Amino acid sequence: MSMTPEQARWFADTFDKLVQSVGQAVLGKNEVVRLVLTAMMAPGHVLLEDAPGTGKTSLARSIAATVQGTSTRVQFTPDLLPSDVTGVTIYDQNTKSFEFHKGPVFANIVLADEINRASPKTQSAMLEVMEEGRVTVDGVTHEVGDPFLVIATQNPIEQAGTYRLPEAQLDRFLMKTSLGYPDHASSVQILQGSALRDRSSQLSPRISLQAVNDMTELASTVHVDPAVLEYVSRLMEETRLAPEVRVGVSIRGAIALMRAVKVWAAVNGRHYVIPDDVKHLVEPVWLHRFVLDPEAEFAGTTAQTVMTKILSEVAPPQARQQSA
Repeated sequence: MSMTPEQARWFADTFDKLVQSVGQAVLGKNEVVRLVLTAMMAPGHVLLEDAPGTGKTSLARSIAATVQGTSTRVQFTPDLLPSDVTGVTIYDQNTKSFEFHKGPVFANIVLADEINRASPKTQSAMLEVMEEGRVTVDGVTHEVGDPFLVIATQNPIEQAGTYRLPEAQLDRFLMKTSLGYPDHASSVQILQGSALRDRSSQLSPRISLQAVNDMTELASTVHVDPAVLEYVSRLMEETRLAPEVRVGVSIRGAIALMRAVKVWAAVNGRHYVIPDDVKHLVEPVWLHRFVLDPEAEFAGTTAQTVMTKILSEVAPPQARQQSA
């Protein structure tokens, strides 16, 4: 059963209220907030490449407060162990049994701060939980929160003490974006309220966790015309054929884009996807999945320039309103 126009309007109205609520704590970043909330309802995870002090922790806490969820923060360091992230089984002498102590991934919103400072072994501990929403410790599987959103941050790779994230882990992130520094007006407003250390503590829940899951389920029923599917498939194939790209977008990346554009259509009050939805989200969803040819990268080619060229060469289908 496809989403109805009335359901799409309700979805857009509810989503806007969530953005406005989070925007009270994360000032001047509504577009990034919309992207992160879209990823949560797709569902998926977000990678932020940002300098320290741009409000990443406030973003995670604000989203958790708005949806009545729990939030945790993990500071990734070179000596962090996988068990520090997922949890550990400890023998209890009183009960003479093993007891599992949950790690910080057992929350609805997990901020993995500076994830690329941890060793590859610890980074890999996040793979199962990000993909399947569960962790396995000593052969026992434990489910994490639902909904479950990882907001990971990484330093620019040029900084000392960082480990490049492997392609397999980058592919687990639905989107990659950046908060960046606030504009002048937002900066002044932040300074005026500098006495309040945590703006997210002032937020009240707008919807329940169950409502978030309901919105996720509803977004999956957004109608997608076969012509749009053809368009996405052609874009994916062109990323693999581009001479500047060594590894293009996988089918997992194409599926991730389809999940995201369905949510984005509903966010904009539509019960059907249009090509502009694809164009709007293709960069945050796909650019981090590219592996560029070393010579092209050395010559100054970026994933964004390649994607811009592909979008200009592949004609989108004629947009038309769907009656589904």
